[in-house]
Amino acid sequence: MNIFSRGQKGKLADLGCPSQFPIVLDMNGPGLTIDVSCFGLDGDDKLSDERFMVFYNQLAAPGNAITLAMDGGKARFNVNLDALPASIAKMVFVAAVDGNGTMRSLGASTMSIGDVVQFPISGGDFQDEKAVIVGEVYRKDGVWRFGANGQGFNGGLSALLKHFGGTEAAAPTPAPAAPAQGKVSLSKVTLEKRGDKVSLDKAAGRGGYGRVHVNLNWNRSGSAPAKTGFFAKLTGGSSTVDLDLACMYEMSDGTRGLVQALGNCWGEYDRYPFIKLEGDDRTGQNANGENILINGDQFNNIKRALIFAFIYKGVPNWTSTDGVVTIDMPGQTPIEVKLDQGGNQMMCAIAMIENRGGSMQVTKLEEYFSQQGSISAHQMMDQRFGFGLRWTTGSKS
Repeated sequence: MNIFSRGQKGKLADLGCPSQFPIVLDMNGPGLTIDVSCFGLDGDDKLSDERFMVFYNQLAAPGNAITLAMDGGKARFNVNLDALPASIAKMVFVAAVDGNGTMRSLGASTMSIGDVVQFPISGGDFQDEKAVIVGEVYRKDGVWRFGANGQGFNGGLSALLKHFGGTEAAAPTPAPAAPAQGKVSLSKVTLEKRGDKVSLDKAAGRGGYGRVHVNLNWNRSGSAPAKTGFFAKLTGGSSTVDLDLACMYEMSDGTRGLVQALGNCWGEYDRYPFIKLEGDDRTGQNANGENILINGDQFNNIKRALIFAFIYKGVPNWTSTDGVVTIDMPGQTPIEVKLDQGGNQMMCAIAMIENRGGSMQVTKLEEYFSQQGSISAHQMMDQRFGFGLRWTTGSKS
């Protein structure tokens, strides 16, 4: 292992580094919330293509040239130099304090490149800066190199974005909406593609995640008719569509079950299975949409929860819904999943929430299912994800 000091540089090939490698930022700051990011810059040190900013709200660059995953309290970037376009000349890895505190409070931290390079930093290297440019991988004379930077930066992540020539999207409106085209949103984590995932550690000072709120809603326009939003797009304004949010679950003891309005399986929040459906909006008029609550302080009892939605009544047309599922909990950035890939199927598996060693991992699924012969859409989805539930025909009272 090569231990670098601030300002030291070296050629990756000379350090024994292959073209694909992990970069791990282990930023330890007691009482601090620290966001890590990678800026893929052009030859003028500018973020000319914002798809190459990889952070909590954009977990992968095009072609998976750079990806981000949380491994416990560490941020792991996987870099594939061969997949980077010629326009990307530098990758800058940064850390920024979100909220109160400064880098002066940073504990013993490191940036590592695989098992070949380690760059240690700590709060003693800084004053009252809110961010630090930790290190950079850059191309010079056709050769990739690593530079241990350690430069403090007075602003936070938004200031870094501006410094590198990027533009920040406006804050979201109360009704979930997509960020402006070409803008980077720092206000939420959006899982864009199937398989995108994010891992969350428990909030500081908590034994769990608190009240986990899963909301299904849809965009509305000010000029919509009396029958608005998702259901109006499905039926042209009729009131015959009934969309349901639901959940299949597996507990840590292997018990499996279902929470949904169909069959009046509402669940419980304060006792087993610690998952509860809040009501059933049969008209689409409820501005709050459909909601499921998960008791995150009992998350150790839950192995996995499959969040899904289905059309109980009416003609499905997922492509025109602009449906959005938001997963929110105390002390965490909201996670957003958009439903924009389906067609005329009856059911959508939206996201999987899993307990991975005590950490919560949320993965975007967005897989659609329809009845095939005598096999219902519920059964098709169950077979796909292996819950093994027993299914009978049901209805809502």
